[in-house]
Amino acid sequence: MKQFHGQALSWELSDGVIEVALHREPCNEIGSQTLEELEKLATALEILTDQSHALIIYSDLKSGFCSGADLRELYCRSREMEQAKALEGVRDYLKRIHRVMNTLDASPLTTIAAVHGVTFGGGFELALACDLIIADKMARFCFPELRLGLIPGFGGIPRLKRDLGNGVVRDLLLTGRSINATKGQAIGLVSQVVAEGEALKAARATASQIGKFDRRTAIAAKQFIKPIPYEELQREIDIFCDLFAQPAVERGLKRFVESAEVLPYLP
Repeated sequence: MKQFHGQALSWELSDGVIEVALHREPCNEIGSQTLEELEKLATALEILTDQSHALIIYSDLKSGFCSGADLRELYCRSREMEQAKALEGVRDYLKRIHRVMNTLDASPLTTIAAVHGVTFGGGFELALACDLIIADKMARFCFPELRLGLIPGFGGIPRLKRDLGNGVVRDLLLTGRSINATKGQAIGLVSQVVAEGEALKAARATASQIGKFDRRTAIAAKQFIKPIPYEELQREIDIFCDLFAQPAVERGLKRFVESAEVLPYLP
């Protein structure tokens, strides 16, 4: 399938580059619909990889790249079930999203996240699964999960530990503060910072450059420098589920859902 148009995202293969556009209002929250379409992408990659050398993920929305998990859906679904079934549902959801993220992370393609604006929580984790992050100067990165009594659950902690120093990881995780694109580049998170609105253009130029190289060499280099921390990723799921059972999480999600702010996920 060289192209797909869904409710939450779309993709198209052209000149050896797969471009994935996120377009679920208000800020590409990752809920059940988005997950189903990401799973379709992961399946399609098995075929498209032979015809491609790069993949770009970007957002069509002005609000930003992605604000993270659909917390309203998570809260409403958990309220409808007894705790044991709710936890089972959360664990199943996390396993599914981890399979998608791991597929992107381990893909033989060079993967690029072209980000702008809000790149928080699960959206940050989606970007971290990519090989390169190209950010416009208005992008901001954040793990706000501790405010809800949780940790990031889509693989963010192990991938951030793999890519950056522990001091940076602890600061982002334990303070919940956001950082801008310039700071992200200074600490080694972002590979390029570009003018506002230029991230996708820069990602396309980078993908074109990558297409000039021998694919086997690029694949071997990626496998060598980017190991997948599978054991830590599994531990993250276990810790998330343990925390999700705590009363503090229900209170935090309730506050979030009932917030009257326009963008309650912003710090």
